[in-house]
Amino acid sequence: MSQANQTVVPKENSRGRVLFASMIGTTVEFFDFYAYATASVLVFPALFFPNATAINAILSSFAIFGVAFVARPLGSIVFGHYGDKLGRKGTLVASLLLMGIATFLIGFLPPAAGHWTVLAPLALVILRFAQGLALGGEWSGAALLATENAPKNKRAIYGTFPQLGAPIGFIIANLIFVALQTWSTPEQFQAWGWRIPFFFSAVMVVIGLWVRLKLVESASFQKVLDEKKVVKSPFAVTMKKHWRPTLAGTFIMLATYVLFYLMTSFTLTYGTQPATVEQAAAAAAAKGKTFDPAGFVPGLGIDRPTFLTMLIIGVVFFGIFTVVSGPLAEKFGRRKFLIWVSAGILVFGLAWTLFFGPGQGAAMAGLIVGFTLMGLTFGPMAAYLPELFPSNVRYTGSAVAYNLSSVIGAAPASFVAVALWKAGSGNTVGVGLYLALGAVLTLVALFLSRDTTDIDMEEFVE
Repeated sequence: MSQANQTVVPKENSRGRVLFASMIGTTVEFFDFYAYATASVLVFPALFFPNATAINAILSSFAIFGVAFVARPLGSIVFGHYGDKLGRKGTLVASLLLMGIATFLIGFLPPAAGHWTVLAPLALVILRFAQGLALGGEWSGAALLATENAPKNKRAIYGTFPQLGAPIGFIIANLIFVALQTWSTPEQFQAWGWRIPFFFSAVMVVIGLWVRLKLVESASFQKVLDEKKVVKSPFAVTMKKHWRPTLAGTFIMLATYVLFYLMTSFTLTYGTQPATVEQAAAAAAAKGKTFDPAGFVPGLGIDRPTFLTMLIIGVVFFGIFTVVSGPLAEKFGRRKFLIWVSAGILVFGLAWTLFFGPGQGAAMAGLIVGFTLMGLTFGPMAAYLPELFPSNVRYTGSAVAYNLSSVIGAAPASFVAVALWKAGSGNTVGVGLYLALGAVLTLVALFLSRDTTDIDMEEFVE
């Protein structure tokens, strides 16, 4: 019976099931993650830090936003351990459940007032940490699900499907926020409207679980089992024998992370900040708050529903060019293609203020260019990072590299960008230089790395 089961395992995962399961899972995970990211700009500063100045409340909210990125490497170790020892399927189900439960509970948190002045922000930190743990294990498993089941010359193409979960999850989350802000009063949105996306995640989790429970293990992992090459401690083996590709993968992802969180969390903050002292004073008066001009930092002054709509348009380009990147990475090779894209990110960083200066039209163009580059750099990563590692530590290796990069690339991005914007008294040239630096570090990592296009993932076992 055991032998019979082994012969049919590779055939049971049909192409459609693999692609849909890898995409729906990451869609759910990223939806949950982005729901928090959007709320951290629109709601959480006032809800959990009501006594702070406007800019300090935003910084505090972004600091908690960054807690998840600290948790992600730990999640990569925990989920990578079980993914490389017990299999991809069960690990993916567990990561999805953890993310869904944590996100659902965020929707029940009360405002920071009375007895909850300290407890509410503390509970938010704990649940945010749980989100980070879950995402630390999710991405790598979804990437392996797609690429380990793909034909050799189509791994980068298959790998774009889990990557599509990022723009799709972002679009769904922000469409809900736009609808809520359009169809509810500011008071209703602040009181209960922001909670709806967090409750809605439960529906998406059920869909993701239903699809993933029908999967079986990939041929690559089955080969590890058959040849009894499961390692006792995947993390220890990865750090001892495969630290070079882990370090390379960490910096290969760096520019991608910096770019994405500048394009989403930071631009939403900067774009919706009043452009003049008069606008800021009027906005504060409308909310019944006092306004301190000494702490004012000018932004673009675009209203939130409009800017959220602009972000959604930009993310459409993110999705389109994620799909486009797969065939290009197959044709030119992962390394060569990503070198050219990273060079484009470098140029974009140097030209940042041309786009994100005064003017809604320029900002829309900047969002389109930035998200186009994001799709081109993000798409091939689901193939490139796993291909750096052998099957018996592939889950751990790719997850650790991906999530270590989140610590140095994603976690500080919004916080640093806001601090640079504040230090520049509204000038964002420092933000662009920050992105350019990330691109330079990624280019160095790519030049020092090898191309993996011709690697046989099933045979690559140690």
